[in-house]
Amino acid sequence: MNVNMGFIPTIELGPLVRRMTTVAAAVVAVVALACSAPEAPREENAEPQSMETVEGGGAVDKAPALSWLSPQDGATVTSPVHVMFHATNFQIAAVPEGAVETPRPGTGHYHVGVDTECLPGGAEIPQADPWVHFGDGGSMMNIQLAPGEHTLTLQVGDDVHRTIDGLCSTITVTVDE
Repeated sequence: MNVNMGFIPTIELGPLVRRMTTVAAAVVAVVALACSAPEAPREENAEPQSMETVEGGGAVDKAPALSWLSPQDGATVTSPVHVMFHATNFQIAAVPEGAVETPRPGTGHYHVGVDTECLPGGAEIPQADPWVHFGDGGSMMNIQLAPGEHTLTLQVGDDVHRTIDGLCSTITVTVDE
């Protein structure tokens, strides 16, 4: 077999080939983004995820939990304070329009209380100070706080604003002058 390595032809790419290369690169970028995108929102009637696979292939029960993304517990902040929070293994969604007779199981929305503690399970969350309701399913806000130490309480309520056992988290922040 005789191979001539002395001559490597150059190919001039025409406009169509350049366009196809650009389209192929765009498709690869979209596929890469889709593979790394966060999980799609769950269907309205879907049950919350409650099992997690662990090393070795077994599964363990994973309880719903709340976390503060910002600020962190003990942080010193300036006002307005930007707060962000997140729930795991629990469906957060907007409250349905109109009168709600029966809350959707495994679904709720956030409430943030300023300078207050967690309410007991099954209690109705007041729709007034010190509570801010996120009936639209939102998970962040900016809030004006006076200088000094403040307790921020994140509590999930169902569609009729009743607390859900185990879904409350409290942090303390200090607001600089």
